[in-house]
Amino acid sequence: MYPYHNTIKKRIKNGELVSYEYVDNYKDIGECLLLHFNTPPFERPIRPHKYHEYADIIVKWEEQQED
Repeated sequence: MYPYHNTIKKRIKNGELVSYEYVDNYKDIGECLLLHFNTPPFERPIRPHKYHEYADIIVKWEEQQED
């Protein structure tokens, strides 16, 4: 099994995240948190049932962007 979320969290920690957005209808999965990275793959969707895992990570990322 591909460690999807572990890899995404590691990429965020490594500073690859450039932006994010909440999307109502992303391709075939519908609502998601869409993360944009500066390295391939450039977009990674997060389904709503996993939002809670990313809440603190996104807050910390935003704080770093303000510095």
